[in-house]
Amino acid sequence: MSQESLSPKLKALKINLDDSIYGTFAEIGAGQEVARHFFQAGRASHTVAKTMSAYDMTFSDAIYGKDERYVCESRLKKMLAHEFELLTERLGPTRGKETKFFAFADTVATHSSEETQSRSHGWLGVRFQTQPGGPANDIILHVKMWDRLRLQQQDALGILGVNLIHLAFFPEKNTDQILAQLMDQLSALSLEINMIRFEGPQVAHIDNRLMALELVKQGITEAVLFGPDGDVVHINDELFRTPVLVHRGTFRPITKANQEIIERSLSHFASLPENKGLQPEVLLEITMNALYQEGKVNTEDFLQRVDTLSLLQHHVLISNHEAFYQLKAYLRRSTDKLIGMVIGGALLEKIFDESTYKNLSGGILEGFSRLFDEKSRIFVYPYKTDQVCINSQSFFPQPDLKLLLDYLKNRKSIVDLLNCDDVDTTILSKDVRQMLAQKVPQWEEHVPDVVAKAIKSNRFFGY
Repeated sequence: MSQESLSPKLKALKINLDDSIYGTFAEIGAGQEVARHFFQAGRASHTVAKTMSAYDMTFSDAIYGKDERYVCESRLKKMLAHEFELLTERLGPTRGKETKFFAFADTVATHSSEETQSRSHGWLGVRFQTQPGGPANDIILHVKMWDRLRLQQQDALGILGVNLIHLAFFPEKNTDQILAQLMDQLSALSLEINMIRFEGPQVAHIDNRLMALELVKQGITEAVLFGPDGDVVHINDELFRTPVLVHRGTFRPITKANQEIIERSLSHFASLPENKGLQPEVLLEITMNALYQEGKVNTEDFLQRVDTLSLLQHHVLISNHEAFYQLKAYLRRSTDKLIGMVIGGALLEKIFDESTYKNLSGGILEGFSRLFDEKSRIFVYPYKTDQVCINSQSFFPQPDLKLLLDYLKNRKSIVDLLNCDDVDTTILSKDVRQMLAQKVPQWEEHVPDVVAKAIKSNRFFGY
């Protein structure tokens, strides 16, 4: 029987029938939904050493230590460390030579709600050995739950937890199938995995960056975030109560003009009264469409972009949001502070194109109401060619939309960041790539020095 055809109950039974697998379950916030599957499958005593749910905060703090929040990654890691250490300490001497130990944990907040934006989310993880006495490995997830009722959310979490433990001990040989194995019997409409991380020697062959990319590519989540060191991070933790300045581009490679615009827009953004006393974060956003080449995603090219941008200590956001109102709505879920979007003047035409909002019942007015709130701005830098320079002053929308543009400019929702003579934007990333392909040495003049060195030493972007 293939793994894909197994129900959660049969997956739990498969684990229960393997006497070499033994562990503990610690679940907080959504009942004991994962452990329940193992009890109902039969032979649970062959797998379950202990189950527990430390709901009371005083009890939980006494066991795992204190945290600022109870549903967070650091809490999950403390739970995994405590339970795994306790398990191996107590049972290692008697059965450690023939047993692959594991500790499963989750910390979850569920809500029954009619709200459009669900507040239900959680952290799940498993620490496990792939051989008796071997080193520990971790798989850690963050999930959002979109079902309206708690019982539905608990059911989904139970299935995901079983899939996670099953993945730890019976992984697909093809790493491309890992996410399908995790989402087996689940729908992205019900449950969204928006961060995944593998840690440990037996899972070191799995590239967390490619797993994160697959989450977006397969439609399991809307976007993923990479920190300045290039590692996968959780966007809510990174942007919590933080002003955000997002710059969309291909960054293939990043140019000196890109870097100058980023630095000057950040200086302006940080000086706004709304950001007084706060430290804004810059996100460089690449849409999924910008990653496709000849109909498929070039993963090597993707990794080269992340690597070069991390050299400049930038956060990188990979998203499936083509429309800016979608991007802004996504970011608003992570921060209640000011959101600024930096765009080239040529993109104003797309923003004022009514077809961009054809899927909204309220059309462009509804789209603008989602794009512009009291804490969002669009900053426009000039788009230049030999013939034209486009910013908000030289952009002319359809006549019936001109008053709308004037209104947004008057209320400072759309602001020109630089004048036409302030920055040279005539050399684009595609021009640099053409120089690289043609071995024109002047390409180095148009990218930051540290990026040029990386391109040459690693032979990035076809060098």
